[in-house]
Amino acid sequence: MTSAKITPFEATDVTTIPSTVSRVQAAFRSQKTKPLEYRLSQLRKLYWAIHDHSPALVEACKSDLGKPVFETYLSEIDWCKNDIVFITKNLAGWMKDEKAPDIPLMNTLMKPTIRKDPLGAVLVIGAYNFPVQLSLGPFIGAIAAGCTAVLKPSEVSPATAMVLKSIVESSLDPDAYTVVNGGIQETTALLNEKWDKIFYTGSANVGTIIAKKAAETLTPVCLELGGRNPAVVTKNADARLAARRLVWGKLLNAGQVCISQNYTMVEREILPAFIEQLKIALKEFYPNGTKSSPDFARIVNQRHFQRIKKMLDDSKGKILIGGEVDEAENFIDITVVLVNDINDSMIVDESFGPLMPILPIDSVEEAIRLANSVHSTPLGFYPFGNKAETTKMLNEVRSGGATVNDAFFHGAIPTLAFGGVGDSGQGAYRGKASFDVFTHRRSVATTPGWMEKLLEVRYPPYAGKLSRFRMTSELKPNFDRQGKEIWGAKYWLGFLFRMGGESTKEVLVRWAVTALVAVAAKKYVDIGKLPSYLK
Repeated sequence: MTSAKITPFEATDVTTIPSTVSRVQAAFRSQKTKPLEYRLSQLRKLYWAIHDHSPALVEACKSDLGKPVFETYLSEIDWCKNDIVFITKNLAGWMKDEKAPDIPLMNTLMKPTIRKDPLGAVLVIGAYNFPVQLSLGPFIGAIAAGCTAVLKPSEVSPATAMVLKSIVESSLDPDAYTVVNGGIQETTALLNEKWDKIFYTGSANVGTIIAKKAAETLTPVCLELGGRNPAVVTKNADARLAARRLVWGKLLNAGQVCISQNYTMVEREILPAFIEQLKIALKEFYPNGTKSSPDFARIVNQRHFQRIKKMLDDSKGKILIGGEVDEAENFIDITVVLVNDINDSMIVDESFGPLMPILPIDSVEEAIRLANSVHSTPLGFYPFGNKAETTKMLNEVRSGGATVNDAFFHGAIPTLAFGGVGDSGQGAYRGKASFDVFTHRRSVATTPGWMEKLLEVRYPPYAGKLSRFRMTSELKPNFDRQGKEIWGAKYWLGFLFRMGGESTKEVLVRWAVTALVAVAAKKYVDIGKLPSYLK
């Protein structure tokens, strides 16, 4: 692949930011971003701009992160292109008004519906580790929802930030969509403006700052953060599969993945086999080692290299695999360390790198207790074991998402909603959720003029009207004062009518089967050959 020329990083003039924000706000107020055809046109143009800039994106990700070409296409370029195709095929359906559910018969006369209104002018702040996907992913959702948007890529991946600027400026409506590049000063200037939503991907520390700033103007936020994500390998797990899949979770992007496992708890009985399988897997994946392989990335910069190295240096654990570092290349090998407790430096903080601490445990119950102690609401959770064990762990350990018997596969499904819980984030996106996160579900009712006589009950004077109002609105409880359900005549009549079915589909199927049996029985009766089992 030939090298692409990338413009040197240049921060946006901070004095221009207020006028830029005013421009996208005015574009939203003009109503031009709301029609379906406008949104589709913008998304389609963005698709081809990403396609045309693919060589530059490959070069930029290599420059910023040492990212392998395969990983750049897999998790960055093709991801975003597929996202656009999926959204453009489904957008018309998503935009349609919905019939409001659970409406009492009287209120259906007002034709209550749910409209899908764009939130307005939004700010998207991307992250450095997947600098294309985590910037353009929510940006695509904002366009689909009919919002205008300013994209602020991470300055920690400067080459990619400049390519993203070129992509947006060469393809999209400049009044509605733009890129602001820079660091703390430029981000602060953006946060000083009033937005209709802020979407941020990054650390919890910065996410807290953004949430506090947004709270000053009651601006809603979507925060995609991280966490000290646990993996658990029980004695009933397949040691080979667990080792291969979890080590892959730490080799992708050199472990700079917010949802990869931060530490792995392994039952002592299976620990030797698990360690051996880790060695076998790494030898298979990197026959000549990770450093000389074109398929292993580098740490993004010196600051993060030193942060990860310090975690390794401060650990009281024993290095079992790897341990090589090279400051000149920002290289840190996949390093497996056997640690003794949850207070080790490898566990107390999120590594966001190719470190793989192993903590021996004696039982599933101990794993659950330790996981909840280290971080009660991590972004991801990865239990390996039999059905009963994984079900128990899923029930008793919270997380933003989870994958059973694999490393973060839920985060690799592009149409599955993705997000955190508690201090690992709030809100979700991807697939239809990317549209929803920038959409206001607006409840609308239309009261016809001819209903005025029926509505007189709500107007003063109120004397004598309460009983009339209750006749049409009061719901009778189906439970007693002890909280027990009351099964009265109405319940049993309903049960018989439903034939024990719960959903409408079940009821219809049971009535259909009953009708077929009745027709068949009548046919046999008519010809005098009723089967013995029906006599």
